[in-house]
Amino acid sequence: MNIHVQPKKISALLPTDIFFQTPSWSRVKSQLGWKPAAFDFTSSAGQRGDLLVLLKSFGHGLTVAYVPQGPESEPDPEKYGAFLEELSHALIGHLDPTVTFIRYDLPWESPYAADTLNGQHWSGHPAARLRELRMNIGTRTWNLRKTSLDPTVADVVMIDLAHSESDIFAAMKPKTRYNIRLAQRKEVRVFPATTDMLPVFYELYLQTANRNGFPAGTYQHFSTLFKNPGSSDILFLLAARGEDVLAGAIIAIAGRRALYLFGASSGERRNLMGSYALQWEVMKLVRNKGCLTYDMGAVAPVPNPDHPFYGMYRFKSGFGGQIVHRNGSWDYPLDMEAYEVFRNFESLNQLTPSQWNT
Repeated sequence: MNIHVQPKKISALLPTDIFFQTPSWSRVKSQLGWKPAAFDFTSSAGQRGDLLVLLKSFGHGLTVAYVPQGPESEPDPEKYGAFLEELSHALIGHLDPTVTFIRYDLPWESPYAADTLNGQHWSGHPAARLRELRMNIGTRTWNLRKTSLDPTVADVVMIDLAHSESDIFAAMKPKTRYNIRLAQRKEVRVFPATTDMLPVFYELYLQTANRNGFPAGTYQHFSTLFKNPGSSDILFLLAARGEDVLAGAIIAIAGRRALYLFGASSGERRNLMGSYALQWEVMKLVRNKGCLTYDMGAVAPVPNPDHPFYGMYRFKSGFGGQIVHRNGSWDYPLDMEAYEVFRNFESLNQLTPSQWNT
């Protein structure tokens, strides 16, 4: 397989349903210290498309070229590794020589999910060592490494919005429908918020991060979302009863897909079911804006109570839809010694998913 890449302007990126591959996201990231670049690519096997690449130095001689949820064009699953190897070699000549490795946050379906079709139960992703063995079959260098984290999540709930509101509501679990109706009876209101309400949202977000044990992003990251020319792609909603704000959501729209980018909820008055009312109103709003799917974001890959995302699995799966298992993030090291230093940072939790998004 031979791949050719050609640099192009960020503004020339092709229309896509993947928000993280849009000019809007590149403008957000450029204000947060990342340097964006865009490329067209073609392969001898017939794949063609483009991709947004973000570059950033993490200090200590560590520079990363990061492809967030790209490339969108998907090869045959058994050729994932060979494709990424060739794409990496094609990109090298266009990247700064200080780049330590290329990270691909793949939107492609996990080949293990496909293996469990025909009624078999999804048992989760195998160990990283086994995934690396499969990914590198057909490569020349056996250089692809599974990351210890997936910056934009690998397992998500996807809601089909191509049906009527009544059909979407009927597809939810009974408990979820009950909670939505309960919030309505309790007079929970959901409304579009203005940016002067961001501090309120951020306070709820810090509560949510502390409650669920994940590292919080900075306030700057949220405020930057609304400071670029593409901020019309971003929706900001809050759920409240009276003066009490119960929950909030920041939603991104790209093409015909809406993405639950960030969410937060209060640890108090949870009996009012504000988060349920909020998500239902989001679905109706983005459907009316022409979206055909709603990506609700991260969940546990399987209903395992020990998984840190199990709570999100229980909540989001109640809204119906399908759990999509993506192939996750993969690294192609260019400087193995420096790359191993970076891996040590990650394994010691000195680099976290929130730092990739700031």
